[in-house]
Amino acid sequence: MKDNRTYYDDFSDWYERERGHGYHALLDALQLEVAGPLCEGKDVLELGCGTGLILKDIAPVARRAVGIDISPGMLEHARERGLEVVEGSATDLPFEDETFDVVYSFKVLAHVEDISKAMSEVARVLRPGGRAALEFYNRRSLRYLIKKLKRPHAVSATTHDEEVYTRYDDLDDVEGYLPSSLNLDGYRGIRVFTPFAQVHKVPGLSWAFAKAERTARDLKLTARFGGFLVVMVSKT
Repeated sequence: MKDNRTYYDDFSDWYERERGHGYHALLDALQLEVAGPLCEGKDVLELGCGTGLILKDIAPVARRAVGIDISPGMLEHARERGLEVVEGSATDLPFEDETFDVVYSFKVLAHVEDISKAMSEVARVLRPGGRAALEFYNRRSLRYLIKKLKRPHAVSATTHDEEVYTRYDDLDDVEGYLPSSLNLDGYRGIRVFTPFAQVHKVPGLSWAFAKAERTARDLKLTARFGGFLVVMVSKT
C-alpha cells in the first residue's frame, strides 16, 4: 500500500493515456454534465483536480475555479493547462471559511480515509446556500462486483491500482459522513450498466451503453446503483 501522494505522483504521467476516448471520456462527460450547471458564474473548488481534465471545462464558465490536489505530479500537468491549482489535502483545505459557492469532487473521496473530516471541510469552505456534487465509490453496484474479481491494473511502470487506500460505500454510509450543515438534496449514478471498459471500444455497443448510462444517471431508481455515486448537497 502506498500513501496517496506517492501513488498519484506515480500515476500522473500515465493518467491521461486512455482518458480522451471511449469509457474514460464518457465518465468525464457524465461527471461534467452534473457539475457544470452548478458552476456557471460561481466561485468553485474542485477537490482532487488531478491533471485538470474536468477543471479545464469548468474554468471558462465559472467566475473563479480553483483546483486542489495532494499530488505535485498531477498539479504539474494542471498548471501546464493554465489552471489555478493548489497543493493540499481534502481533510485540511487551505482556504478561509465560506470561500466558495460550489465544491465538486470526482474519483477522489473514496481514497480519503478520514472522510468525515473531509466532509466537514467541504461544509466549512462553502458559503451558506452553497452546493456540492461529491462522488463516492458505490458498494451496491456492478462495478464493485467486477472490481472484486478483476486483476490489478497498472497505473505506472511500478504501481498498480490496488496499492492505494480505497473505500466503497452505499448511500446510507454517505449520509452518515455528512455534517449537520450539509443537506442531501439528491444523487446521480454514473456507470450503472457498463460491465467493463472495453465495451466502449465497440462502436455500436459504445453508443448504446452511452445512451443507457445518461438515462440511468438521472433516474432515482437506477442512479442508486451507479458504480460512482454522486451525492448532491447544499449548505444550510
